[in-house]
Amino acid sequence: MLTGSKVGLRARHDDDLPILRTELFNDVVNAARADGSPWRPMAPGSTDPRLVVDDKNQSVVPFSVVELAGGMLVGTATLWGIDNHHRSAHIGLGLLPATRGKGYGTDVVSVLCYYGFAVRGLHRLQIETLVDNAGMLRAAERNGFVREGVLRSSAWVLGEFLDEVLLGLLVEDWQPDERD
Repeated sequence: MLTGSKVGLRARHDDDLPILRTELFNDVVNAARADGSPWRPMAPGSTDPRLVVDDKNQSVVPFSVVELAGGMLVGTATLWGIDNHHRSAHIGLGLLPATRGKGYGTDVVSVLCYYGFAVRGLHRLQIETLVDNAGMLRAAERNGFVREGVLRSSAWVLGEFLDEVLLGLLVEDWQPDERD
């Protein structure tokens, strides 16, 4: 498990799936804002590609996020779009509604940066988020990400186009946390 100051990133367990599906993906508004594809209901027990780990797909590394104090599941984290030639990847995360606003997002981004830069040897990490996602913008900027641009009207979300902010961090600008 990779650890930060508040959270740990571990492999996805089967018993995480019902919680993540209920808390994150059955919430139409949250799912529509977080996913680039249209929301659709998923039958209980069906294979949900957003949650099930495909060990053969080397361009995506999904984690479950757990609170270090107690081990409670608090969300998901993903390094996706991994490009080994250009040594770049994208960061994504989703926190359960009851766990938002507690600093977990900032810690998750920090741990994903450690994984991407120190473990995977990447050169660049990137985040795209809706312009009104203050929590993600704050978590990214606290970890040194720089706003590189705005993708105007690039996301169709619940009947309207929204802007997305593009943020990037290069390995030479990364300030790693002290780790044991």
